[in-house]
Formats: sequence, structure tokens, C-alpha cells
Amino acid sequence: MTARKLTIADVAERAGVSKGLVSFALNDRPGVAPATRERILRIASEMGWSPSLRARSLSTRRSFALGLVIARDPEVIGSDPFFPSFIAGVESVLSTEGRVLVLSVVPDQEAELMTYKSLVADGRVDGVFVSDLRHDDIRIPVLEELGIPAVTLGVPDVPSPFPAVTIDDAVGIRAAVEHLVALGHTRIAHVAGAARFLHGSRRRGAFEQAMRDAGLEAGQSVDTDFSIAEGSAATRRLLAQAERPTAIIYANDPMAIAGLAVAQELGLRVPHDLSITGFDDTDISRYVFPALTTVGTDPAEWGRAAARSLLRLMEAGESDDVALPSAELVVRRSTAAPGRP
Repeated sequence: MTARKLTIADVAERAGVSKGLVSFALNDRPGVAPATRERILRIASEMGWSPSLRARSLSTRRSFALGLVIARDPEVIGSDPFFPSFIAGVESVLSTEGRVLVLSVVPDQEAELMTYKSLVADGRVDGVFVSDLRHDDIRIPVLEELGIPAVTLGVPDVPSPFPAVTIDDAVGIRAAVEHLVALGHTRIAHVAGAARFLHGSRRRGAFEQAMRDAGLEAGQSVDTDFSIAEGSAATRRLLAQAERPTAIIYANDPMAIAGLAVAQELGLRVPHDLSITGFDDTDISRYVFPALTTVGTDPAEWGRAAARSLLRLMEAGESDDVALPSAELVVRRSTAAPGRP
């Protein structure tokens, strides 16, 4: 015979108080004497009782969920290890707090804004993470108007009331350029991300400035959607030129690995004929041949920091910006001095 599930009424009966008082004590609401609250919590613990998420939601008017809405092609997300690592970092914090992550992948900005409005109107989330910041990002004023707590991944270029969790990725791009220049490269290209994203244009700007600082021309930059397919296509275009680059800096590891495959297919030896660098230092970058020189970041820690920041904002009403350690270049075997033509 299945044992009957304990209820709040059982705790109230054992403690000799009303169900309402037990509810107030368990949800840390005012109006309960400290000694009484402590006794109720002790009795509940001794009985092995814990509230269901649905019951807590009903009693506190909270969903105990946080939202992440991503406006990208699902295939791009699936092939880029950044988001799975970031989400794992978020979940590692939320799981200890009895909260869950609500993930929505949508096709465009219009659907993204509608999803935010729907999540708030339906009371499905208590706060949201804002990723892939864009120029003049319309989401910031929309979320402010909706009155939902939010944390941005990066600092928007528009006024924002929300705390930001940041990493200086431009440092990593500059380090990649300096590394290649020190090896003797002068024809360096950049397979960049989407220009509509702040991080895509910021990395491109860092590349061009680093080239100028080295006394070189700005170099070629090719914008992509961060996907493997576009990374591959951009590599083919660059290597089909009469005067091809001797080194290519990619905006993420999946595109760099695609570029590595294209170069080898075309009969080029990496790094003798072409040096390649990636970005994010994903696990697979260590095991391709040759092992990928890349810019090391920690998406999981970014997720943990963002989750902690959003929880502080929701509980205390404020949270400071968080600056994570700058991205650093990890030198492996995919870069070397340019070989003779």
C-alpha cells in the first residue's frame, strides 16, 4: 500500500498551529515569531515534509523559473558548444535553489519580443537572461516596461537598468593577432560573427585595430552567422583568392574547425601553409589535428555568474555588474611561422 503524502495540514497538526501560520513560516513571510518559525521548520524537517513547486508557486505568486530566449537558428545553437555550457552553468546554480530554467528558441526578434511578453503575462518566469546583445537593443526598454528582473550578458549600448555580466573578449582577439604577427604573418583574415550582435562587431573591431597597431592594413573580415556552414564557406572564399591569407582568426571554435577541414581538403598543410585560431577553447579544440590555437573563455562560469546575479537582483532588488576574467589565448599546434609559398 502506498504511503500517504504528507501535507501542510499534517505539519500544522503536529505543531499545534493553523495551516496558515505554517504556510507563513515555511515561505518566510512576516507575522511569525522567530521561535515559532524555528519550531515549525524543525517539525517539518523531522517529518520529512517539503512543499511541492506548484504549492510554493501558488502561495508566493512566484513561478520559481528563470527564462532564456534565444533568437538563432536551432542548428547553429546545436553545433556551438557555448550555449550548452552556459546553460549547464546556469542550471548548476538554479538546481540548488529549487528553480528551473525555461528555454525558448525563436526564429527572429519579433518572435523573441512576443515570447518575453507571453512569459511575463502568464507568470511563467520570475526573471530573464538577455544574451546576444544587439546594437540599439530594443529588448532593454521592453523588459524594463514589463517590470521583469533581468541580467544582460555584456553591457548594452543603450541605457539599461539591469546588471551585466561581462568578459573582455576583445583582449583575446588582440592576443591572437599579436601572436600571429610575432610569428611573421602579415596577411591575416578574420571570419567574424554576425555584425548585428555587439560581440560580433566588437571582435571585428578589435581585430582591425590590432592589425593597425601592428602597422598592417586592416585585413579582410567576413561576416557570418557563427555557423559551421558559413564558416566553411567563408574559408573557401578567402583561400580561393590569388593572394590568399597565411592566417585566419575565427570568431568561434566550430568555424575554425570547419576552416581546418576546408584547408586540408584543398591540400594546404596547417600550420605550414595556413595558421588558424579559434575562440572559446571548447573541449573538441584540444583533440582535432592539429590541436587548435584558440581564445579561452569559460561559458559555464558565465552561466553561474549570471544566475547568481539574477537571483540577487530578485531577492534584494539590486545586483552589481560582474566582470569575469578576460579571455586569454591558448597556443597549440595550429599556428606557426608562415611557410615559403
